Amino acid sequence: MIDRIAELLGDEASSLLEHQSKTISKDLIHQPGPDFVDRVWTASDRSIPVLRSLQSLYGTGRLANTGYLSILPVDQGIEHSAGASFAPNPAYFDPENIVKLGIEGGCNAVASTFGVLGSVARKYAHKIPFVVKINHNEFLSYPNKFDQILFGTIKEAQEMGAVAVGATIYFGSAESGRQIVEVAQAFKMAHELGMATILWCYLRNNAFKNSTTDFHVSADLTGQANHLGVTIEADIIKQKLPETNGGYNAVTSKDNPYGKTDKRIYSELTSDHPIDLVRYQVANCYMGRASLINSGGASSGESDTAEAVRTAVINKRGGGAGLISGRKAFQRPMAEGAALLQAIQDVYLCEDVTIA
Repeated sequence: MIDRIAELLGDEASSLLEHQSKTISKDLIHQPGPDFVDRVWTASDRSIPVLRSLQSLYGTGRLANTGYLSILPVDQGIEHSAGASFAPNPAYFDPENIVKLGIEGGCNAVASTFGVLGSVARKYAHKIPFVVKINHNEFLSYPNKFDQILFGTIKEAQEMGAVAVGATIYFGSAESGRQIVEVAQAFKMAHELGMATILWCYLRNNAFKNSTTDFHVSADLTGQANHLGVTIEADIIKQKLPETNGGYNAVTSKDNPYGKTDKRIYSELTSDHPIDLVRYQVANCYMGRASLINSGGASSGESDTAEAVRTAVINKRGGGAGLISGRKAFQRPMAEGAALLQAIQDVYLCEDVTIA
């Protein structure tokens, strides 16, 4: 298995597989493992039904009882438009094929909309854990706007048999204050009804991007978004893989001061290595008490498997707990999509890929 992983990593194999982190020690991380729910979550304020839901997530699929997660997310029909998302493979206009892909791919759960999961809930909710995404960026108004609005209720999610709910907050946006309040209230109700919570901790602000660098994927800003996410009691954090650092320093100026940072974030707590950048994201998830899953990104075609395996290696070695990958899997025939998901899972099953 390690030989295949190294082959897919190509020229980066040595750098990614042999790196030893000298920033935040792995000994400080609450590392994934078969006893993760017992070891970490039973000390929290989560109720017995929530613990049962969490164990259902961690106990399903090819990664069952490893402490790692492989989730299939298909909310792109709203977030990116159904036509743009499903034109490469129109079979996925039918929600049943989405759920079938999650099962065939050996995933821990499938995450999608009220409509998608509700349309097949009676047939599949007991076969693979459902994660209902409760809010979306409505992408039909003209001109396009970027806001997350609620599409249903927590009670609806419970009634269709969901074990968890998911939501997005656009941290840094003008609408983020309202979104934080809405999602915090929704997550509180989800916990009261026995469901786990997953937060898409995304950044959204034009000031976070300049002509050369996109700081929406900087370790310092995404790390703080993660910290806000666990503050409202997200059990699992979904975050983009960090590609750069120094967002705070790039955005702030004498005339327009922004946020708070510390030079030690850049000199001691991180380095330029991608594994160390993920380690900082994990640290902001209460040192891994809340699981960090990185997103798989858009489909690039033939390089998708190699890209997904690279992301999984960086996530695992950084101390993360899995991958949530959608378009790379469902924008291709089902057998190929399932194989890609299983290639991701092989990284987490491979004992030779260790935490750095």
